[in-house]
Amino acid sequence: MTDDLLQAIEASDSARASSHFKEKLEKGADAWDIHLSLFPAVQRVLNPPFINPHLPKIYRICSDFIPYLTKEDIPSLIQLEIAEYAKRPKMDKLPKGRGLASSISFGEVELAIHQRDPEKTATLIATFYAQKGGTEFARRLLLLGSGYLDDSLGHSISCTAPILLEMIERQDQDPWPALMTLADYFCKGTFHTTPRLRKLAPFASEDAIKHHLMRATSGTGIVNLHHTITVYTMEQARHFFNKEEYDHLVAAWIAFMGKKKGEETKWDLPEAGPAADYSKFYEIFSRLETKPVIALVKGMMASEQSRRRAGRFLIKGVCDLYQGNYNPHYLTGLGSALWIMKKYWNQSHMVINALFQFLDFFLKGVKS
Repeated sequence: MTDDLLQAIEASDSARASSHFKEKLEKGADAWDIHLSLFPAVQRVLNPPFINPHLPKIYRICSDFIPYLTKEDIPSLIQLEIAEYAKRPKMDKLPKGRGLASSISFGEVELAIHQRDPEKTATLIATFYAQKGGTEFARRLLLLGSGYLDDSLGHSISCTAPILLEMIERQDQDPWPALMTLADYFCKGTFHTTPRLRKLAPFASEDAIKHHLMRATSGTGIVNLHHTITVYTMEQARHFFNKEEYDHLVAAWIAFMGKKKGEETKWDLPEAGPAADYSKFYEIFSRLETKPVIALVKGMMASEQSRRRAGRFLIKGVCDLYQGNYNPHYLTGLGSALWIMKKYWNQSHMVINALFQFLDFFLKGVKS
C-alpha cells in the first residue's frame, strides 16, 4: 500500500489522513474517486468492543447517499468517512494463501467457523468464492447469517450484506480484505449452522409486509432501529435468492422483532412548508429538536424532486453536525430512513415513524 491517505488510515492517524484528503482535493482529485480508493483499508476497520464490522458497512451505505447529493456536497461526506475510519483500530491482516485446488463444500466453511479458525475460514471462503462465484457465495453466507439475527441484533445480515454487495460489485479490487473481515466476523460470532428454511405465513401479502414494516419502524433506541436497518440491507441483497429463500429471510426478520407491535407516531406537528434552501433547513436541524425537523421533511413529500431534496438536506445536516466522533448507526440509520422515505413515500405514517426512529436516536446522541 503506497497511497499516503491509505497509509494514514492504516496507522490510525486521523490528523494525517485528513491532511492527505485535503491535499488530494486541492490537487483536483474527485472526492468520490477518493472514496472508491479506500476499499482495501476500510474492510479491516474495527469498532471495539463490538465484533460487528460497522465501518465496512458504512463504506457501502455511503454509496446510497450519492444520488441525493451534488458534486459539491460529497467532500464533507468523505471527510466524515475518513475521520471515522482513521480513528479506529484495525484488524490484523490474515496471510493470503493460495486457494485450494480441490472442490470444497460450504459445510467445510461452516466447520472452520465452528472451530473458530479465521485463517482457515478465510482460505476456504476465498476458494468457495472463486469456485462457485459471488452470487452463490453471498447466498450461502447470508442464509447462514439468517439463523443468528437474535444473537447478533440483526448484524449477521445487516453488516454482511453490504460488505458482500460492495465486494462483488468492485471487480477492480482484490476481494481478500473483505473476505478476511467476513471470516473474522463469523468466527467471532460463531455463526456456523445454516438454519432450515422458515415458511412465510400464507397471509404475508404486500399489505402484511407493510404491517411488519410499521412494526419495524415503531419504537426508539438501538434495538428498534436495528429492526429497520436489517430489512433495509436485506432488501438490497434480495436478488441473491429465489422466492422460497427470500420468504425465509422475511420470516426470520419477522421472528427477530418478536411480539413488538406497530404503533403510529401521532403528533400535532407544527405547520411547516417545504424548506426551500438548505440554510433554512440547517437552522432548524441544528437545534437538535426532532419534531420541527420531521415537520419540515413531511412538507417535502409531495414530489420526487422535493423528496430528493429532503434526503440531500438530511445527509448534509448529519455531515455538518459532525465534530469528530459518530456512532456508526447515525449513518446506517440514516440510510434505512431514506430507504423507507423513497420506497413508501405515500405511506406518510410509516415515513414519520422511520424519521422519528432515526432522528430521535441521532439527535439525542449528538446532544449527549
